[in-house]
Amino acid sequence: MISVFLINTLVVAVSVMVHYEFLYRITLFIPKMKINHRYRIVFGVCGSLIAHAFEIWIFAIAYYLMNRSDGWGNLSGSFDGSLMDCAYFSFTVFTTLGFGDIEPNGELRYLTGIESLTGLVLITWTASFLYFEMQRHWGVGKDT
Repeated sequence: MISVFLINTLVVAVSVMVHYEFLYRITLFIPKMKINHRYRIVFGVCGSLIAHAFEIWIFAIAYYLMNRSDGWGNLSGSFDGSLMDCAYFSFTVFTTLGFGDIEPNGELRYLTGIESLTGLVLITWTASFLYFEMQRHWGVGKDT
């Protein structure tokens, strides 16, 4: 049980650190861009989407490794054990779409729960970040 907690904590911590670094770098870069602010926001959205995809792949790799190891449980259903299936599963869990064609069994279920919570928090963090970036420049009457 302690190993499940430690692995889950590590995966979440890495994902949160990756998200922080992406948003921090975007915050530094956006003001330096010499383009219209609306396009800077598009850059921020695209950068955020890349961050989320990277974080989802972190969870996908964890699913892949845990599924291949004994004692962690497995993923079942329409699942062939590939990394791509783990990535698909991770995308559905991170975005809280839920799962239907692939289901977790055993200790692996705890990672799916914490991934849903992590995805919800990080997506909300991104929305707040983008709202702040828009408010910072769109309310001043400038178009640049």
